[in-house]
Amino acid sequence: MRSGFTRRSVLGGLASTAALPLLARRGFADVEPDTPRHGLSAFGELKYGPDFTHFDYANVDAPKGGAFNFSPPNWAFNQNVATFNTLNSFVTNGDAPPRMGLCFDALMTRAIDEPDALYGLLAETVSMSADRNAFTFLLRPEARWHDGSPLTADDVVFSYQTFKEKGHPSLLMPLREMVSAEAVDERTARLTFSGDQSARTVQTVATYPIISSAWYAERPFDASSMEPPLGSGPYKVGRVSAGLTIEYERVPDYWGRDLPVNRGFYNFDRIRIDFFRERQAGFEAFKKGDVTYRQEFTSQTWATGYDFPALQQGKVVKREFPSEKSPIMQAWALNQRRSQFKDPRVRQAIGLCFDFEWTNRNLFYGAYERSRSCFERSEFVAEGEPSAEELALLEPFRGRIPDEAFGEAVVPPVSDGSGRDRRLLREAVRLFGEAGWTRQNGVLTNKAGQKLVLEILVRDEVFVRVDSPFVDNLRAVGVNASIRMVDAAQYQARQAEFDFDMLSMALSIGATPTVDTLENMFHSRAAEQHGSRNLSGIADPAVDELVAAAGWAESREELTTALRALDRVLRARHDWIPNWHAANHRAAFWDMFGFVEPKPDYGFPVETMWWFDEDKARAIGKA
Repeated sequence: MRSGFTRRSVLGGLASTAALPLLARRGFADVEPDTPRHGLSAFGELKYGPDFTHFDYANVDAPKGGAFNFSPPNWAFNQNVATFNTLNSFVTNGDAPPRMGLCFDALMTRAIDEPDALYGLLAETVSMSADRNAFTFLLRPEARWHDGSPLTADDVVFSYQTFKEKGHPSLLMPLREMVSAEAVDERTARLTFSGDQSARTVQTVATYPIISSAWYAERPFDASSMEPPLGSGPYKVGRVSAGLTIEYERVPDYWGRDLPVNRGFYNFDRIRIDFFRERQAGFEAFKKGDVTYRQEFTSQTWATGYDFPALQQGKVVKREFPSEKSPIMQAWALNQRRSQFKDPRVRQAIGLCFDFEWTNRNLFYGAYERSRSCFERSEFVAEGEPSAEELALLEPFRGRIPDEAFGEAVVPPVSDGSGRDRRLLREAVRLFGEAGWTRQNGVLTNKAGQKLVLEILVRDEVFVRVDSPFVDNLRAVGVNASIRMVDAAQYQARQAEFDFDMLSMALSIGATPTVDTLENMFHSRAAEQHGSRNLSGIADPAVDELVAAAGWAESREELTTALRALDRVLRARHDWIPNWHAANHRAAFWDMFGFVEPKPDYGFPVETMWWFDEDKARAIGKA
C-alpha cells in the first residue's frame, strides 16, 4: 500500500520554510536531458572523465594469483557471517554467505574515492528524461554470462521486476515508485519512476545485481537453494561446504576485466570464507594461518590476544587503517512493536542503565568512543542548538515531535564510571514511574499487573560478557532483564521477523545517504516489512516526512541540514540506545599481500583491492 506522504504533500507541509525553493527542484540539475553519460554524481561534478582508464586507488599492475582467506567484516541482505544454508542472497529467507555479489555485475558501480559517484559497468552509458523520472541504460555489447551467453536488456528488466515483487526488503523497497522496466531493444533498458521517488533513487537501484532471466526461467527465484546461480561477475562459486566454507574462484575470461572501473581489481585467484560459530574460534584459525586477514571487533582480543608466535616473528602485521568518511550507526534497538517499549520514557530509562564509561575502561581497554547519533562519524551529526536552517525544517512539526528536538541535541549522559551510577539509576526509576511502572515485590509492574520484561538477544558469548553489567543495572531498578544467546541462523531469523525485545545492530549508511536507505531504517512502511532495518519499529509520520525531505535535497548542504534535523528527532525519541564505535579499522593479516596507500575515503573492500605478493609470502613460508 502506498504511503499517504508523497513528494507534493511533504513539500506542501514545508511551504513556510526557507528550504522549499530548493526542495522543489528535481535531482541532477547539471545533467542535460536525454544525453548519454558515462557516470552520475548526486552533487557536483564527476572526478573521472569519459576517457578515464582506471580509478586512482587501483594498482593496474597488480599481479593476479594467490588466495585470500578472510573473515568478512560486513555483509548485506540475508547474508550471515557465522553460517549459511543457501546461495540465494537476494531474498529474506535463509542464510546466505557474504560476498555472493562478487558473482554478479550491476549496471553501474561506485567510486569509493568520491562520496556519491557512479560509473558504468554493464551500462556503457545512462541518460535521463527531462523530468528525471526515466533512466535509459545502454548495455555494453561484450557483456556476457559465465556460460558465454549474452547479457541483454531482458535480463535487466527481469531483475528489476523480480526484485520489486520478491526481493529482499533492501532491494524491493527502493523500487516502490518504479512504474515500469522495459527493454527498448536488446542492448537498451529503461527504468521509469512515478515522480514520487527520491532524486537519488537511481543511485541505489543502478547498483543492483543483474540476474539471468533464462536461468531463473527454470527455477523459482525465491527458493532456498545450494545450487550456484549463473552469474556474470569477476568471480563464480567454487568449492562449497554448507555452513562451513565457501570459495569464490576468479573467472579468467571475465568479460569486464579490462573496463576502467575494473582495472587493478579482483586480483586473487581464490577468495575463501570459513564460518565460525564464535569469534574466538575464528581468531584461533587466524593465529594458525588458516585465515589470513581479519578485522578485529573484540577489544579484549585486540589488547591482549595478539602475542602469538607468528606475530612476534613478524609474519603477521597488526595495524589500524583510517575509517571511512561515511556515517555509521551502532546501537541497541528496542522493539516498539512490544507494548512495554512504546513509551519513550521507558526507552530513555533503559538507556540510563548502561554505564559506558565503566564498560569502556573495564571491558574495552579504552578502545571505543560513545556513540550518540544515528549518523556517527559524519557531518550529519546534530550538534548543540539547531541552526536556523534546521529550525525551518523542524518548526512545522512542533507538537508532533518531542520538544527536546528544538534544543540542545540529545546526548547520552556521562556516568561516574562506577558501574552503578546512583544518580542515573534514580533518574531511570523516576522515568519508569512517570510512564506508569512502579516496583512491586522488586519488579517494575504497571497498573494492569504486567511486569516489565526485557530480553537481550545475542549470538556470541562475547556479547554475554559485555551486556551482563547492563543487565545487572536493569535488574537493580526493577526490570526483569535477561540475556538470550541463540545460534547464528536463529538470530538472523528472529531479527528478520522482529521476534526480540532488544538487540544490537551496526550499520554503515553510505557517504551520501539516500532516502531508500533512510526509509529502510526509519520509515513507517518498513516497520512491518520483515527483513527491513527498521528494527525499532519506528512508525511516526513526522519522521517519514523528514526522511522524505532528506531524499529530495538538491545539494550536500541541504542534505546535511535535513539529516541533522532528522538526527535531532530520532535522538529525542530515544528509538535507539547508542552504544559505542571505534575510530579506525583494527586489522591483522599475514604479511603476504600488497595494497595501495592511503586507502580510499569511502570504502575498504580489501578482498577486491589487495593482491597476493609472492615474494612476501615466500619470506614467511606461505608461498
